Amino acid sequence: MNSHFVGIAELVETPPVAVVVDVMRAFTVAAWAFAQGAEKIVLAESLDEALALKAAHPAWVALKDGPPAPGFDVVNSPGLLRSVDLGGRTVVQKTTAGTVGALAVKEASLVLCASFVVAEATARLLRTRECDDVTFVVTGEGGRADEDLACAQYIARRATEAGTDAAEFLRRAAGSTAAAELTQGVRQGVHPDDVALCLELDRFPFAVVATLEGSLMVLRPCVAPSPNDETSI
Repeated sequence: MNSHFVGIAELVETPPVAVVVDVMRAFTVAAWAFAQGAEKIVLAESLDEALALKAAHPAWVALKDGPPAPGFDVVNSPGLLRSVDLGGRTVVQKTTAGTVGALAVKEASLVLCASFVVAEATARLLRTRECDDVTFVVTGEGGRADEDLACAQYIARRATEAGTDAAEFLRRAAGSTAAAELTQGVRQGVHPDDVALCLELDRFPFAVVATLEGSLMVLRPCVAPSPNDETSI
């Protein structure tokens, strides 16, 4: 598998397969939303679009980065989201980096939204689909966020070498600027457990697949077949 690692601004054309990585915290939060029962996640281009979608669908749950704000139900924090019942709900998500990265590759034939909590499931799906050429979009810090790059590199390695040890990749993520800012309270809308939750390797058994449904980019969980089971769920 040929792997390419780029920032959002470096995307000059739509890749055939894209893995969009946001560890702290968009796609850790997305995975938690599905674990809390969400049916799907709709990615919004802007805060205004998120609010417009919420207004058009009052039962939907609007989620954003930073502190709570009028019109939004929850914030982009796994520690805060894990106590929210999202059974059967649709979540509208708008974040600073992760959702922007996913929308930038919305025309790709396969788009996966990844973090450490779904790393193995993501790698397994890449193997199952026999993806030969994969572009990893490193969303944080203009493509330089070490937590995102470390996760991307781990998934790329794991997709071809099942015995890859995650320890060094997790260590890099734990020492990243984003981890420090979350721990020190530089960012708002944070729970004290957020960093630890973002570093829980393979917490969930599903990958997160993004597809265009009409004009909307929609995330849904997807369980790739295990090595002994070729039946997709």
